[in-house]
Amino acid sequence: MKSKNYDDFLKQELTDASLAAEYLSTAIQDGSIDEFLIALRNVAEAHGGIGALSDITNLNRQSMYKMLSENGNPTLLSLVTVLKAMGISLNFSSDEEKEAA
Repeated sequence: MKSKNYDDFLKQELTDASLAAEYLSTAIQDGSIDEFLIALRNVAEAHGGIGALSDITNLNRQSMYKMLSENGNPTLLSLVTVLKAMGISLNFSSDEEKEAA
C-alpha cells in the first residue's frame, strides 16, 4: 500500500473552500504573517496555482508570485480578490467571540 505524499494530501484537502478558510484562519491566528502567506500560497496551489488565479483575477502573474512569497506584502484589495477567486471571504470577529467558542 502506497502512502500519499503530504503535499498532495494537503493540496487535495485545500480544494474545499470551507477547509481552506479554516486553514487560513488558523494560520493568521496562531502564526505570523509569513506563515499566513505560506498557507495562502498552499491554498492558491490547491486552486490551480498562481497562473490560473492570475487569469481569473486579472492580477499580474509576477506580482502574484511576489505577493504570495514569504516576504510578500499583498494589498487588501489583492488579498480579497485572490480569496474571492478561491471561494473564500474575509471575515472579522471580536476577541470575545473567539473566547466564547
